[in-house]
Amino acid sequence: MAQPILVTVDGAVLDPDVPILHADDLAAVRGDGIFETLLVRDGRARVVDLHLQRLSRSAKALDLPAPDEEKWADAIATGARVWAEANGNAEGLMRLVYSRGRESAPVDAAPPRDRDETGLTREANAATEYLTVGPVAERAAKVRENGVKVITAPRGYSVDLAAVAPWQLLGAKTLSYATNMAALRYAAEQGADDVIYTSSEGYVLESPRSTVIAVEGKRLITPPPEIGILSGTTQQALFAQAEKDGWETEVHALRPADLICAESVWLVSSITLATRVIELNGYSMTTPARPHDFSALVDRAIG
Repeated sequence: MAQPILVTVDGAVLDPDVPILHADDLAAVRGDGIFETLLVRDGRARVVDLHLQRLSRSAKALDLPAPDEEKWADAIATGARVWAEANGNAEGLMRLVYSRGRESAPVDAAPPRDRDETGLTREANAATEYLTVGPVAERAAKVRENGVKVITAPRGYSVDLAAVAPWQLLGAKTLSYATNMAALRYAAEQGADDVIYTSSEGYVLESPRSTVIAVEGKRLITPPPEIGILSGTTQQALFAQAEKDGWETEVHALRPADLICAESVWLVSSITLATRVIELNGYSMTTPARPHDFSALVDRAIG
């Protein structure tokens, strides 16, 4: 049985069975924080720089102090090393957690002088910052090999919402994931494995856990982050590698009909990596002649 790992941002390795959160931590009571999920493979966390860059962007969106990327990088290396020492070459799911801290003494990006009315000084407040490493769920290996059945589902907002309502935090990876989990349960009730969200205009957005990629020959297409979706780390690494290998990459709006007409459609993410959509809204998707070419490209992309 895999041994889970718990490491603070300062690099302290703690007993994973001992509680680390206070009862009033804003991560628990309001989902007021951010996270990242990294794959640990062969004793090394993958695509670390892109994850830390996104962590910093998410922190800025939530008015959290900028994460210390150097400290986080050291903690990530420690977590991956300790995981490998305990579990060998087994793949691990590493999750970085950064919350605003305790409700009784929250931390934010405002200077102390702007917070005098609270009676709290910056020194009295601290963010909650730690990472965990645990086993990758069996589902990941299954969907990598077998693909997924997907339905589209309306997300309920326009592609313009991110620009006019930044407080919706549409491009941030926040801890508030209840809606995404509900969407996945809804998909399961419909006999599907996953969801692709659509905007009120009918454009393709993203999956609760993945970025959508359409493939046409040697051309990769994904929706633009500006329409209110998370900028995918695996997608960014994939496009960079694809361009080196002679593929064309495009970022533009897609509709569900574009996916059905594509040579293949994939959901890419940090843990499942590349999962082919084998059915969309009840339509059986075509099987590309060499489906493993795309999976191999993703493997090269993450190093």
